[in-house]
Amino acid sequence: MKIYEEKIAPNARRVRMFLAEKGLLDKVEFEQVDLKAGDNISAGFRQKNPIAKIPVLEMDDGSFLSESIAICRYFEVKYPKHPLMGTSPEQQAIIEMWQRRCEIYFMNIVGMGFQHTSGYFSDRMKPVKEWGEVCVKSIPKFFQLLDAHLAESKYIAGDEFSVADITAYVTMDFAKVIRTRPSEDLVNLKRWYDLVSTRESARV
Repeated sequence: MKIYEEKIAPNARRVRMFLAEKGLLDKVEFEQVDLKAGDNISAGFRQKNPIAKIPVLEMDDGSFLSESIAICRYFEVKYPKHPLMGTSPEQQAIIEMWQRRCEIYFMNIVGMGFQHTSGYFSDRMKPVKEWGEVCVKSIPKFFQLLDAHLAESKYIAGDEFSVADITAYVTMDFAKVIRTRPSEDLVNLKRWYDLVSTRESARV
């Protein structure tokens, strides 16, 4: 199997961190895609993913799977050891709830803040700087929400590390590019971030 990615992109890192947690990095080959150069919007890449986004998983049979959480789900079911998406119905639902919250209200917002304030993809989209600034200014509210929640929870979705933690962690690291970090008084969020940073998967 092969994964097409750009290593610094948060969605690509989310998949690699997921695979590292499950001990599966050696199951796939990684091929880098230069997003800035537009490799992902080429006709050849669009045959792999018509949405022109990374990462993309190429199966051994030549078929393709895109969307990072869909790729994670595939490996979770195929290799159930070291589950990251829950086992019981209740645990799966709670993890999915927090994974969605971290993706919709944090990862997507950071992404929009980056794209619309940096103009990184201005050759293929029209950045709206004001919208990007609105997104960036809204991020501290989510930091506060996470901090309050983590006062009573070891990890984001409970006592066990999960895909929700991966989504939040890679997003928090990527938020550095828009100069957005949690304030020092959010001690629960800092405790969680430092804890996740000790994991081997955080270094992929």
